[in-house]
Amino acid sequence: MNIGNILFQVSVWTLPVLFAVTLHEAAHGWAAWRLGDDTARRLGRVTFNPFRHIDPFGTIVLPAMLLLASGGSVMFGAAKPVPVNFRRLGRPRRDMVLVAAAGPVANLAIATIAAALFHLLPALSPDFGQWVVL
Repeated sequence: MNIGNILFQVSVWTLPVLFAVTLHEAAHGWAAWRLGDDTARRLGRVTFNPFRHIDPFGTIVLPAMLLLASGGSVMFGAAKPVPVNFRRLGRPRRDMVLVAAAGPVANLAIATIAAALFHLLPALSPDFGQWVVL
């Protein structure tokens, strides 16, 4: 695999993954805040600013190593976990589940919206298929 293709793969994967990781972690913090724990909000972690969620190894080094090792076909990563003080939640047993589920629910929402757009855009623009590279 040539360097141009690797750079293309990195650029295509970087923005969506960075967006997904940021929204995922912000959703955890937002859910905790709405359920009574403002720890993440006070630390500035309920934000869509990706720099607040980037973990140097999990968000940059690990995905880059996986992309290079797999020839541009496999990538996953991680962000800094959002701090949550479960003792500050109103109903800790129930609320822990809701806070934990908030991140994956945000990712499912992103995936659903992206899939819907992927299927709707060709109907809206006949030229769409000419510039989409699968």
